[in-house]
Amino acid sequence: MTDLNFQRVSAQIVATLTRILGPRRLSLAEEAAQDALVKALQLWPHEGTPSNPSAWLTQVAKNRALDLIRREQRLVEIDGDPAAIADQNRPLASRLPDTRDPSAAARLRGEAAPLADDELAMMFLACHPMLSREARVALTLKTVCGFGVREIARAFLSTEDAIAQRLVRAKRQLRDADVAFELTSADYPARLESVLDVLYLLFNEGYAAHTGDDLVRAELCREAIRLGELLAAAGPKICAEGAPAVHALLALMHLQAARLPARVGGDDDQVLLRLAEQDRLLWDTAAIASGLQHLDAASAGDRLTVYHLEAGIASCHAVAARYQDTNWADIVDLYDSLIAIKPTPIVALNRAIAVSRLRGPRAGLAAVDAIAGDPLLARYYLLHATIGDLALECGDRDRAADGFTAALACECSEPERRFLERRLRAVAT
Repeated sequence: MTDLNFQRVSAQIVATLTRILGPRRLSLAEEAAQDALVKALQLWPHEGTPSNPSAWLTQVAKNRALDLIRREQRLVEIDGDPAAIADQNRPLASRLPDTRDPSAAARLRGEAAPLADDELAMMFLACHPMLSREARVALTLKTVCGFGVREIARAFLSTEDAIAQRLVRAKRQLRDADVAFELTSADYPARLESVLDVLYLLFNEGYAAHTGDDLVRAELCREAIRLGELLAAAGPKICAEGAPAVHALLALMHLQAARLPARVGGDDDQVLLRLAEQDRLLWDTAAIASGLQHLDAASAGDRLTVYHLEAGIASCHAVAARYQDTNWADIVDLYDSLIAIKPTPIVALNRAIAVSRLRGPRAGLAAVDAIAGDPLLARYYLLHATIGDLALECGDRDRAADGFTAALACECSEPERRFLERRLRAVAT
């Protein structure tokens, strides 16, 4: 029919309708958008694709939303709640934006709305501080990225029922609190950290999927970067003080995404998790350039965030022409600073790997052993895989085999599992 990205368009329609109808009718906006997509799938194969598919879908969704509101009105009248009847009996136009506002009038006429602004506002709505971290992630994926419940469940190792319930609760919270779609300048700083947190989680899940048949979920990475660029483009309009953190996160995401083409071999089965094995000619130089530009912009502030430090580490890898040229001393220093503000076992493990490159495998293995007892790492396959790699470098094949065997007992994606099986076989030969 068309190369239109229905997922993206659906998210844009939901954002536009939510701006028009208000967050209390978020579910109705989603239903209307879904109905418009279904209608397109039914009509376009026979009648042809409209000259402006996005505008067609938006108009159909808006008409459907008005039909659903009229149906609500009839149901309220049948129910007989006097207060609800009084509210629903207000003219339909009074429940929509003031048409004297040029942008609102344009939206009601079906003209092109400032979709980037709508999506930006929807992002901040989905990341309302009243919602749990998990709910913010799920709601952002659903309403801003246009992901289905099944996709969200797959991305975050959950069940469809659990995700569906989480979304229902989140929407109910927003509805009951009667939150506004339009934010004041004071609202943005309070929510920006939450928005960045969601984008960080979204990108990381795409960069290294935790389960399933794919090592990389590139669409998640692309969505995180796209939304981050919307934030950066908004500039001081969102939060001048928070702009350096936005640029730092974008720097990190661009620099990491640059490696994606080299993480899987030509047969789509040879996983190249280790930087030493990757063909750096496959790295995306345009993405690296974008990352370094954002990193430069991130230096404007005086606040050092986790994103600044992680982007700094990623830049050390990005600018090294060969693995042997990597500045491991700077990387270890950056990890030392990072662990001071983000003292997690994952950061400590990554630091131990950097130590092994700077001071040798025995020093790295000692650093890993110092954190191996952390319960949060017990089922983390990369801990055991790292022990296997470093033990093998030290010449301890038995411990290496034990490490890879333990890693295989942990949850990981299928490509990662095949990679570990190859490592284990190599030890045994």
